[in-house]
Amino acid sequence: MLRRVSNTEIEGMRLLGTFCYTNQAVFPIYFVVRLSQPAERIRYWKLQPEMTGIEAAWSGDSGEYKVYERYGREIMGDDIGAIFSLGTVAAGTEVEVKVGISYTSIENARKNLDAEVGARDFDKVRSEAQARWNEMLGRIRVEGGTQADKTIFYTALYHALLHPNVVSDVNGEYPTMESSTTGVAVGYERYTVFSLWDTYRNVHQLLTLVYPEVQSDMLNSMVEMSKEWGWLPRWELYGRETFTMEGDPAIPVIVDSYLKGLRDFDVEAAYEAMKRSATTEGRHNVIRPDIDPYIERGYIPVGLFAQDMSGDNSVSHALEYYVADNALQTFAREMGDEEFAEELRHRAGGWRNYYSKADGAMRPIGEDGAYVGEFDPTAGANFSNTIGFHEGSSWNYTFFVPHDIEGLIEAMGGAKRFVAKLRKVFDEGHYDPTNEPDIAYPYLFSRVKGYEHLTQRYVKQLLDENYTTSPDGLPGNDDTGTMSTWAIFSMMGIYPDCPGEPYYTVTTPRFERVEIDTDAGVIVIHKEGEGDYIAPSGIELGGKRIKRHRISHNELIKAKELKFKTY
Repeated sequence: MLRRVSNTEIEGMRLLGTFCYTNQAVFPIYFVVRLSQPAERIRYWKLQPEMTGIEAAWSGDSGEYKVYERYGREIMGDDIGAIFSLGTVAAGTEVEVKVGISYTSIENARKNLDAEVGARDFDKVRSEAQARWNEMLGRIRVEGGTQADKTIFYTALYHALLHPNVVSDVNGEYPTMESSTTGVAVGYERYTVFSLWDTYRNVHQLLTLVYPEVQSDMLNSMVEMSKEWGWLPRWELYGRETFTMEGDPAIPVIVDSYLKGLRDFDVEAAYEAMKRSATTEGRHNVIRPDIDPYIERGYIPVGLFAQDMSGDNSVSHALEYYVADNALQTFAREMGDEEFAEELRHRAGGWRNYYSKADGAMRPIGEDGAYVGEFDPTAGANFSNTIGFHEGSSWNYTFFVPHDIEGLIEAMGGAKRFVAKLRKVFDEGHYDPTNEPDIAYPYLFSRVKGYEHLTQRYVKQLLDENYTTSPDGLPGNDDTGTMSTWAIFSMMGIYPDCPGEPYYTVTTPRFERVEIDTDAGVIVIHKEGEGDYIAPSGIELGGKRIKRHRISHNELIKAKELKFKTY
C-alpha cells in the first residue's frame, strides 16, 4: 500500500518474509518517505501481471509498466511504486530523500524518522553515523600486521555488529513474538534477527566480551520472547519463528553470558523457558519436536522428523541438543536443581550412540538401533542432501562434540588417532569454511598436548585462503556475522571453543598488539616475534607463564594481559 500525504511525503506498508523455504515468517514493514523539495505531481506505477523484475519499473513511460494517475491519493497491491515529478529544479539543487521505517505502524515510522533524522541533512546524518561506528569499532584497537589484515579485521567487526538488530521504535514499541499485538520494551532495546544456529557459536561471545550492553539487551529480548509465546527463539525474524535449522541454541547463549557475569535479565523466567524446551514432550514442543526418543533412548532415529525440505536431519538435531543440554546442566546447578543437572549430564553424553568405532565417524541410526545404509562420510558435503545430516557430511559433524572432546578422543582410540583423523579433515579437503558445524575444528588440536602447533598452522592457513579484501573476501554466506566473527577471534589469538562454556583456545595472533575495551578494563594481547607458531612455554597470562593453550574467560578478564612469544 502507498498513500500520498502531501507534496513532499508518502507513507505505506508492505508484507515481507518467507525466509529460507518457509512461509512461517511473514511480517509487515511500515514506512514514511519524505522529500526535501515539493513535487509538482505524485503518480503511481504498477507492474503488469506478465512482467517480472524491478528492472521493469525503471524502463520509463514506454508501456512496460502502467502509470496510475486516477488513483489519486493511494494505491494498493504488490509490485507498486511512486513517481515524484519535481518539475523544473535549479541547477545544483540537492534533493534529499529521508526514510523512516517501523515494524509496528506508520505512525511509529514517522516518529522514528522525526527522532532519528528530523531536520538533519545528509552530511549531518553521515557524520553522526561515522562517529557512532568509529566508537563501536574502536573498542578493539590493533597494531602491527599488514594493511590488508587491518581491513579484513575491521570489515569483519563491522559485519559482526549488523545483526541481530534493534526492532523497537523510539517509543519502545515492537511486534510481540508470534502475535499481531504490540509490546513496549522498558529498560532495554528489543532486538530481532536471531540467527542463533549460526551466532551461538561465536557472535554472542564477542558481544559479551566487547559490547556487553548490546548482549544484555539481546538476552532480555530472547527472554521476553519466551514470555510472549512460551519458547525461547531458535531462528527468529521480526517477531516470527522461522523454525530454520535445528537445536536449542538460545540455551548456550544465555548460559555463556550468565557465567561471564551478564545477569541483568529475568533469570528465573529464562530457566523456566530453557527447562520447558528440554522436557516438554514432542507433540507439544515447538523447539524440540523430536525430543521423545532423544530422552528415552539418547538418540533420534532416522525418519522421525524432517525439516527445511532437506530430508532427515536426525544426527544433526541430536548433536545440537547435546551441546544445549551440556550448557543447561551448568545452569541447572547454578539454580540448585541438582537432580535435573545430573539427568542433563547423562543426556549430553548421548553422542556416543552415533559414533561408529568401525567407521571412526558419526552415523545415523534407525528405529532398531542399528546404523542406517551404506556409509559414505562425504555424503552431504557442499550443501547436498544426505540422511542424518543437515548442510554437511559426517566429516563436518563427527568432531562436533565440543563439550566432550576428551570423551571423543577416548572413543577414537586415543590422542594420536584423534589427531590423525582430524588432520584428514583439513588435508583431504573435508573441512567446510562456509558453514558452521565444523567451524571450531582447527582449535581442537590444542586439546591434545604436543599438537597445539597444528591449531596455529591451520588457523593461519584458513585465514589466508578464505579472508581477503576483495568483494568476495568471505568464504561464503556470512550468516549474520558468524564467519566474520571466526576471523575476528582468530586474528586476535583467542577463540570461544564450546558454546555455553566460558573458555577460549589460544592461537598465534595476527597482530603485534590488540587492545580490547571491556567492562572490567582494557585487555591487551601481545605478540613478540614474527613467527607463525607459539614458542614452547611462550604464553604468559597476567605476567605468569602458563603451559596450556586453553584459558577461562574469568582468567582473561582478571589478568588483563595475554602475551605470546613466537618463532
